[in-house]
Amino acid sequence: MAEYLASPDFKYMLRILGTNVDGRQKVMFALTAISGIGRRLSNILCKKAEIDMNKRAGELTEEEIDTLVTILKNPRQFKIPDWFLNRQKDITDGKTSQIYSNGLLTKLREDLELLKKIRAHRGLRHYWGLKVRGQHTKTSGRGRTQNALAKKK
Repeated sequence: MAEYLASPDFKYMLRILGTNVDGRQKVMFALTAISGIGRRLSNILCKKAEIDMNKRAGELTEEEIDTLVTILKNPRQFKIPDWFLNRQKDITDGKTSQIYSNGLLTKLREDLELLKKIRAHRGLRHYWGLKVRGQHTKTSGRGRTQNALAKKK
C-alpha cells in the first residue's frame, strides 16, 4: 500500500468533470464518485481507454484522464452500445447520450418540470408531494411530508 504513496507525482485528490475524485482508490471505483457513472460504465471506460484496472486514480497521467473524459463525452464514437447509456431518446432532441455530473441533475429537474407542465399523473404526484411509484399511502409514509409553503415564512 505504501508503494503508491511513495511516488512524487501521486495525487490524493483529482478534479474530473467538476467532481473531486479520491486518488487512493482504484480507477474503476474512483470514477463512480462522478454522478452518472456507475461501476459498469467505469469498467467500460477503463477498458476503452486501455487503463490498468489495478492502477490507483492518483497515478493517472493527464493524458489518461483526458482520454477518459473524451470517451465519456462521446461514448457512441467509441462503440459503447446505446442500451448502456443513461439518456435514451431524449424528449427534447431525440438523441441518445450519457449524462453526468451537473447535467444529470439539470435533466432530472427539467423532466419533472415537463411532467408537471403537461399535467401528467407522475407530475401531479410530484407537485403534491405524494408517493409517485404506486406505493400505498393510507397508513405508511405519514412522517416525512415536507411542506414547501410552511418553510418559506
